[in-house]
Amino acid sequence: MEKGRRTPVYLEIYERGVLDERIEKLEGILNECTLCPRACGVNRNRGEKGYCQSDKHLMVSSVQPHFGEEDVLVGLHGSGTIFLTNCNLRCIYCQNYDISHLGYGQKVTEEELAFSMLALQERGCHNINFVTPTHYTPQIVKALKIAVEKGLRIPLVYNCSGYESKSTIELLDGIVDIYMPDIKYSDAESAKKYSNAPDYFDRCKEAVKEMHRQVGDLKVDERGIAWRGLLIRHLVLPNGLAGSAEVFKFIATELSLESYVNIMLQYRPMYKAYEYRELNRGLKMSEYREAIEIALEWGLHRGFERV
Repeated sequence: MEKGRRTPVYLEIYERGVLDERIEKLEGILNECTLCPRACGVNRNRGEKGYCQSDKHLMVSSVQPHFGEEDVLVGLHGSGTIFLTNCNLRCIYCQNYDISHLGYGQKVTEEELAFSMLALQERGCHNINFVTPTHYTPQIVKALKIAVEKGLRIPLVYNCSGYESKSTIELLDGIVDIYMPDIKYSDAESAKKYSNAPDYFDRCKEAVKEMHRQVGDLKVDERGIAWRGLLIRHLVLPNGLAGSAEVFKFIATELSLESYVNIMLQYRPMYKAYEYRELNRGLKMSEYREAIEIALEWGLHRGFERV
């Protein structure tokens, strides 16, 4: 625990005039999109769509204080979540498939997104939590500048699937306060079969290492609210399909034993999971306990409890 509230990192980069440079670079990427490891190369600024089914226009599904996130994000007043439509990973068992696969949401401008951020701050939310932000990174950073100029002063959370390009994450250095990536798989076969991303773990490791380099281990204030750092999520899948042991080994040996890891047990078959016999059931408590024990054996201890 570290006492005292901290100033969001993006205020410094704004004051130094660097934010405009980052916006220009990120918007330029959309001309031949390589924001994520899919590297589709489409010109989203001209209306073309790649794997994520998104062009240059932001689409938002919902904006609300959320109380179902980790306690360190929720506090008393909630995490200010902005659910963005579409996704660059598109897992076949996605629990938010109506947003990520079916594209439920509405088109908004960067100005409207900025006002949504300010409205969440006005409601007392402890942070602005962008859910599935990867494919809209340029638009988010552009909206951030507008919001800063109108008084935004709470941390930004980058809540992503973990399938990120290191080069894009590097452009967010000094902008994002809290990175919250999933580490979904260590197994390439599972990543290919269920997310069409056989290179998932390689790309995820590169990106998460860069996130950790930027923000370090998760830091909380005297209220128990996170203000900076890395928060990792790992969803345990049935039949060991996530390769949890290798995930925990990576975190413990290549990041930090102080890593905050939310080991999640809420898997249930959704969307197209029923088509795969090995995924078409809920998680057994014995499987979850085994994952917890492996994490403990590697020396991890933050973000989860022994069961």
